[in-house]
Amino acid sequence: MLKTITANYDSKITVANVVDDMVNNGIPRDDIYRDDTGMQVKVMVPETGVQGIRELLQRHRPTNMN
Repeated sequence: MLKTITANYDSKITVANVVDDMVNNGIPRDDIYRDDTGMQVKVMVPETGVQGIRELLQRHRPTNMN
């Protein structure tokens, strides 16, 4: 089963860096949704990969994550 993790950031540059970090760590670009207007990144991941994705997102200091 897939889970969607959403993280909000305080700049568009950070959003771009998060997406690049995800792709560089092997997350398929098709599983990443980037919203520059809302400064948000959403990642669809199997439940077994949730902790790793949360750690990647935390590296960039999100303002909010669920």
